[in-house]
Amino acid sequence: MVSVSDLYAAAGRAGLLTPALIGGAEVLVDFRAPDVEVLDGLGLSSDFAIRYPAEDVVLDTGHELVIGGVTYRVREVRAIGDGSECRATLMRL
Repeated sequence: MVSVSDLYAAAGRAGLLTPALIGGAEVLVDFRAPDVEVLDGLGLSSDFAIRYPAEDVVLDTGHELVIGGVTYRVREVRAIGDGSECRATLMRL
């Protein structure tokens, strides 16, 4: 059985993910920014957010991370599906 971490690793090798510096470690995440097209142009993202495998990253409200040289603070973290993946909404600092 393929895990969510395996899927993220494959997506990272394909260049589909964005590196984020979280707690001193670089982690590949699915990063969404306001007004960025998602789902191959079928919609627009309205908030800064990341998705990531729950077993690879531990984030909570108030934590800070850096993506592309910009610092963000975590506003909220929610488990997705069976809890093996999380979505964190972010606030740009």
